[in-house]
Amino acid sequence: MKASEILKKYSQGLEPIPMGEVERSMIFHGRHINPQILADLDGDNWGLEDYVKRGGYEALKKILTTGMTPEDVIAQVKEGVLRGRGGAGFPTGLKWSFMPRTFPGQKYLVCNSDEGEPGTFKDRDILRFNPHIVIEGMAIAAYAMGISVGYNYIHGEIFEVYQRFEEALEQARAAGFLGNNILGSNFSFQLHAFHGYGAYICGEETALLESLEGKKGQPRFKPPFPASFGLYGKPTTINNTETFASVPWIIRHSGKEYLEAGIPNNGGTKIYSVSGDVERPGNYEIPMGTPFSTLLELCGGMRDGRKLKAVIPGGSSAPVVPADIMMDTTMDYDSIAKAGSMLGSGAVIVMDERRCMVKSLLRLSYFYFEESCGQCTPCREGTGWLYRIVNRIEHGEGRMEDLDVLDSVAYNIMGRTICALGDAAAMPVRAFLKHYRDEFVYHIENKRCVVAPYL
Repeated sequence: MKASEILKKYSQGLEPIPMGEVERSMIFHGRHINPQILADLDGDNWGLEDYVKRGGYEALKKILTTGMTPEDVIAQVKEGVLRGRGGAGFPTGLKWSFMPRTFPGQKYLVCNSDEGEPGTFKDRDILRFNPHIVIEGMAIAAYAMGISVGYNYIHGEIFEVYQRFEEALEQARAAGFLGNNILGSNFSFQLHAFHGYGAYICGEETALLESLEGKKGQPRFKPPFPASFGLYGKPTTINNTETFASVPWIIRHSGKEYLEAGIPNNGGTKIYSVSGDVERPGNYEIPMGTPFSTLLELCGGMRDGRKLKAVIPGGSSAPVVPADIMMDTTMDYDSIAKAGSMLGSGAVIVMDERRCMVKSLLRLSYFYFEESCGQCTPCREGTGWLYRIVNRIEHGEGRMEDLDVLDSVAYNIMGRTICALGDAAAMPVRAFLKHYRDEFVYHIENKRCVVAPYL
């Protein structure tokens, strides 16, 4: 069934949208090479029985029955150089080692599934198509850090995914993979799902913790950091959905093999959410260090044979990269950093020659203006300035001095806010001006776009 037909039925109230139909019809054209996470792409084999057939929970059994110590588990994760898949790219094993193992009270483990970055849609598909891999990964992490309670904070606007994860939790509990004395061991771990309400700011880990505690989702001042003062004031480790989903493969095959599946300092595979002007948008799991040109080829190339103009390689907050630079770049943290951007969440937004850079920046600036929580003056006021100035330029009312003002406002936001949302709003502005200043000048001088109207 075509996406247009599904949406027509839904809008007319004729029937609810079946689970997975929209994804398969519209965006879920995923391809994978040496898959470690996206083992099931049709959406029908997500349950416990199918996961076990694919080797599911073998990693958890391994650590509980072969005498692997928590230190052994952390050492394997460190050896695999698994870097956080939520955006920062911080080494996961190192992060786990920060958890005080001898802390006498309660400690917590939290999965950040509050996927709200424009262009990112990988985590919801992991939870939809392979939820048990996240459950197993969290259980292994809890064992490694001596944690007995965990939460998965799921974006509120994908409620059907939350419901599926709850169902997967029930299956895992019934089979003895969660709860007290897991698989007859002395290890106990209780895992719960929690849904947010769609606020972008709750993707920031301390705002997520505030929301999880039932408070307004606003970032906390740091220090103290969550490792020492997290959920309910207790030591807490927070990782992204894809990060936890990577752990079972490492334990089953070794950190050494995981590292070899990628490149030095960038172990394993990574899921890239590709959207924009490509023939086959979707989630693609490929080894770290794969050339961008290969990823573009997997996506079927540019739509309608158009010319590549620019790429935002790590979600809407990542600086834009011109085509000539991006085509010589590999998909890993270090290479993209050298190209002047960041891998971030792995959301790759592809733009062809028809895209107006002013209009593109306007959409991004409006998003961050609307999503600012308002706690910090530079972000609360600065995001409004950025949006209004870009909006003025887009609608033929710009002044040449606006370009310097834009750059100045963005500069004065960066590094001056409690969380990174201010930086996320400022970095696209500075990058668009750096690489496509001529288009902004053309807009101001000619009161119109340099490219023909599109969308």
